[in-house]
Amino acid sequence: MRSIDYRAAVTSVPGADDSTHPAEEITRLRERVALLEHRLRKGEEQRRALLHIFSDLHEMNQRLSSQRRATLHILVDYEEDRRRLGRQADRLDNSRRALLHILQDAHHSNLRLEDSRKAMIHIMGDLHETTEEIKRREQELRDKQGQLVQAGKLATLGELTTGVAHELNNPLNNIGLYLGNCIDLIDMGQIDTRQMLRDLRSASQQVRKATEIIGHLRTFGRAAPVGQESVAVNQVIRRALSLVQEQFRIRQITVDLDLDPADPLVAGSSIQLEQVFINLLTNARDALADAPRKLIRIASTMSHDLVTVIFSDTGPGIPNGFEQRIFDPFFTTKEVGKGTGLGLSITYGILKDHKGTITVDTSVKEGATFRIELPLASAGAVAS
Repeated sequence: MRSIDYRAAVTSVPGADDSTHPAEEITRLRERVALLEHRLRKGEEQRRALLHIFSDLHEMNQRLSSQRRATLHILVDYEEDRRRLGRQADRLDNSRRALLHILQDAHHSNLRLEDSRKAMIHIMGDLHETTEEIKRREQELRDKQGQLVQAGKLATLGELTTGVAHELNNPLNNIGLYLGNCIDLIDMGQIDTRQMLRDLRSASQQVRKATEIIGHLRTFGRAAPVGQESVAVNQVIRRALSLVQEQFRIRQITVDLDLDPADPLVAGSSIQLEQVFINLLTNARDALADAPRKLIRIASTMSHDLVTVIFSDTGPGIPNGFEQRIFDPFFTTKEVGKGTGLGLSITYGILKDHKGTITVDTSVKEGATFRIELPLASAGAVAS
């Protein structure tokens, strides 16, 4: 930062001369310039902090690549545990049938009573062990399903990094512009306090905007189990759109919103529902890649006990016979290397945990239409 000629600053004041300005006026002017220099240094420190944030985003993107690979291993373990649970259930069913045969034999022959009693004891022990094993496996399946949802969320966050970086670039450019104006005024010796304060306040507002964007990313990326908080569906839809709007703008995709003005509430996790909406939005984005008309419609309506959200697009639609298979893990209609087939499977699981449903509307002739139904939050639901 260049030094300031305080004598020139003093003489630049209208009507200022050695005989008319006392030493106190010079001292006040120096204090005012020192205060402005301090604020400029603070703004420079904030700019450097934002550069560190960009570096952290780059590292997060690398970690997300590792999370994608871990997702496949988690799903392999998930499938193996599910088959093991099926075998345990078969074993339990066979044990129950064996117990019935033993009771019948005991009724027809007292001579075999002791043997039957011993066999019954062993079977009851097996039943107890099998029941405990089933409970443990069910808990493991729930835990791994939660890990799968989190991994899918982080993978989605990695795809959105480019658009979010553009959203952060706008406030950063504005901050640089406002601080540059202040620096120019000081360099030229034009101490316009009001103008500099306006620029510094504007720069501060842009810093808050960048902070809100980063805070949204952190909130979306953290693990969020299903809770019992009241969630405003329309607000969650708008937050999901804010993360993908830059990608839509680049691809010239138009979004038509028709949301219920009553802003219906459901009970659950706003972060998990946001992941559901982002999965549907990114699927529609990919489907519209080669479409002549690129339009996504989102509508929400409320009945006496249900909230209905409809996502539709003008893409090629879903091939006949795939309406149910698209919700299976690893099933995808995209080309090899362009999809894992996990998005709709995770979406289905989240909505099931929220006691909701998702279906494909086969009556629509153009594009794909997904219909989501969620129960309205009860009057006693309390936001956590």
